[in-house]
Amino acid sequence: MTSDSPIRKLSEDDAWEALGGTTVGRLATVIDRQPDIFPVNFTLDGRSIVFKTAAGTKLLQLTANATVAFEADGWANGEGWSVVAKGRAHAVEETDELDRLEGLPLRSWVPTVKTHHIRINVDEINGRRFTFGDEPADEFDTAS
Repeated sequence: MTSDSPIRKLSEDDAWEALGGTTVGRLATVIDRQPDIFPVNFTLDGRSIVFKTAAGTKLLQLTANATVAFEADGWANGEGWSVVAKGRAHAVEETDELDRLEGLPLRSWVPTVKTHHIRINVDEINGRRFTFGDEPADEFDTAS
């Protein structure tokens, strides 16, 4: 990528900053040997990702296969960004930690009971920033 490239790699700190500026992401995991993606509301807790879920498919799968990917993105003012974090997810069960997590700004879109806090301990995070613009002309485009 050159300095005038419309795609720029984010530093690790910039990737965390971008991730911290949004509240909706996608959890990617494998269920019955098939990939699946779930939208989740989340917040950051230091350099980890925290979300809540109800008992069900996500929670069951995370106990069987804790290796996950998490993606979030956003755009404004002619620029966009995308961050992908990979790591291991686990249910938080310690009472003191659960009490502390309840104080984090984690709000659900849907008014359902979600009693399980899940933490993703991130091993790898990568991000990119995109500058939007006109699509380049195809060198074989005869209409131009």
